[in-house]
Amino acid sequence: MNINKINYKDSNKDYSILIGNNIYSILSSKIRGLCPRTRKIALIFDKGLPYSYKSKIIKNLKNFDVYVYNFNANEKTKSIKSVILFLEKLLYKNFNRSDLIIGIGGGITLDFSGFVASIFKRGINFISMPTTLLSQVDAAVGGKTGVNSKFGKNLIGSFFQPKLVISDTSFLKSLKKKEMICGYAEILKHAVIKDRIFFNWLKLNTKHIFSHNSKKLIYAIKKSCNIKLHFVNKDVNEKNIRMILNFGHTFAHAIEVKNNYSKSTTHGEAVLSGMILATKLSVIKKVCNKKTLNELIEIYKNNNLIYLLKKYRSAKDIKKLIPYLKNDKKNDDEKINFILLNKIGKTTQPNKHKISVKELKNKIKFFNQY
Repeated sequence: MNINKINYKDSNKDYSILIGNNIYSILSSKIRGLCPRTRKIALIFDKGLPYSYKSKIIKNLKNFDVYVYNFNANEKTKSIKSVILFLEKLLYKNFNRSDLIIGIGGGITLDFSGFVASIFKRGINFISMPTTLLSQVDAAVGGKTGVNSKFGKNLIGSFFQPKLVISDTSFLKSLKKKEMICGYAEILKHAVIKDRIFFNWLKLNTKHIFSHNSKKLIYAIKKSCNIKLHFVNKDVNEKNIRMILNFGHTFAHAIEVKNNYSKSTTHGEAVLSGMILATKLSVIKKVCNKKTLNELIEIYKNNNLIYLLKKYRSAKDIKKLIPYLKNDKKNDDEKINFILLNKIGKTTQPNKHKISVKELKNKIKFFNQY
């Protein structure tokens, strides 16, 4: 069994991210080593996960007292109300801090289950098993957990590291291209903000990611995780440099909230749109050249993502995002805190480009020139 391993370590916590194909059978033995006192396990499954995967995982844990919970994962159920309901289930079953929660699903399920784990009796053991490309390169890395509010996305949460992350690419075989695009958005973002060589690799290999080539997927996931950890290790609690990981997300979160988290636009599609809008703003602010923008647009064109460039072309549509931009969690005053792009592989520093609503409205009228 070929397993790629990434080690995360800071002053308070260390854990491993294991990446490979058909590796989830190691789960039981890993629990014995990492959580030797665990007797009860709560499995929080994404309701949409195929039953064949669920049954194999449950069978693998036959020596534990296993409680199965299916979570109807969407941005509306990712709420405090759902958290309270689930905490009460754990309390009713008399779980204690030496027991274990395993989140198995996409980013919403992992954010939700990680947050529950972080506040149940001030912290219970937690293992993350991401089953989508997006969660394998994003939600499962870095320890950010949380739920949504009517005022915005992920505004209620905590930082809580898991005992282990198992990223099994066999789960990805059941995903449609729209779901693969979600994960690809974060992979591309990681290349854009940190690694020109990886960006050049994606120019040649994006088609293999979308065709579920296992070897290419494992490479892209590992590379992407290492880039994210580069920022996380320097700023665990997202006070400064880790904000760079939010490149494109200021616009993306506004798009999602404005659309009331509609399934018609996935998180990844919002991020891909948001990166283009952030890069256009970078060009208008003269911190980036048009050649960089065109190079980014080219990768969209070559991989049938061009439809995302058309959604927010008009100034009128972009201006409608402003009320939601103001609630972004990076903001610490009345201005909107943008991460802008200098060139492929390098962004501006956090807090350097805070833009007032008045200035943003003035800049937006130039967006349709690009």
